[in-house]
Amino acid sequence: MAVRRPPGDVTYQNSGRVVCVTGGSQGIGLAIAEGFAKSGATVISLDCMDSSQKNESIQQIHCDVTVSLGCETAINQIVSEHGAIDVLVNNAAIQPLESYHPVHELDESVIERMTSVNLLGYLRMARLVLPRMIQQGSGVVVNIASGQAHRTARGVGVYGPIKSANVMQTRQWAVEYARHGVRVVSVSPGAIDTPMVRATLDAQGGSEALANRHPLGRIGSPHEVAAAVLWLSSDHAAFVTGTDLEVDGGLGAFGAFADPY
Repeated sequence: MAVRRPPGDVTYQNSGRVVCVTGGSQGIGLAIAEGFAKSGATVISLDCMDSSQKNESIQQIHCDVTVSLGCETAINQIVSEHGAIDVLVNNAAIQPLESYHPVHELDESVIERMTSVNLLGYLRMARLVLPRMIQQGSGVVVNIASGQAHRTARGVGVYGPIKSANVMQTRQWAVEYARHGVRVVSVSPGAIDTPMVRATLDAQGGSEALANRHPLGRIGSPHEVAAAVLWLSSDHAAFVTGTDLEVDGGLGAFGAFADPY
């Protein structure tokens, strides 16, 4: 199937803006960080992993979103050095291979780790950044959720519910902070070609079958998710808040990730 892809040089004007991206060392987070940097923003990537693709235009700060004190130290450093945080992208998330089981078969440590990163990590960062955005009278928070927040499959009994909670976080915070000039939105990617997805597909037998489930006939690229984040964060989306945008190649139009029972 011949599918037109967007040009790779679509950018927005972000000069003078300070952008914080959690989990910015690889995959979707790295693409988001690069997109903002290319459009002129000052970009800080918070991650406890070292980036395999160094970009001198992106500041790296070691931060584990499961550690409250570390998150506070990182945010204080950003504000001290740059004076503000205009955009927070909550992206850091995990979906380890050992989590692909029914919940009664999961070790509690896996559940606790996923909850601490994928759910509480978003809350930790929001609690630190939102007061500063209130002081500024402006700001945008983007939560990276998942297509699995809207429809499910076997073996994602922890990841799916947590990602659904990310969407509800978006709606709640949007209502709470709109009066302060702060917008909160989320993006729900479908199957995206990232190291995390590749590891899963390799373990489960490859990507061809998954690609063929998409109406567009392929899985997505991290830069296609980044393009959605940049638009939602821009003044072009100034009347958009509390919204979740699915970037999934039409997969959600089928109604389910799972094969029919």
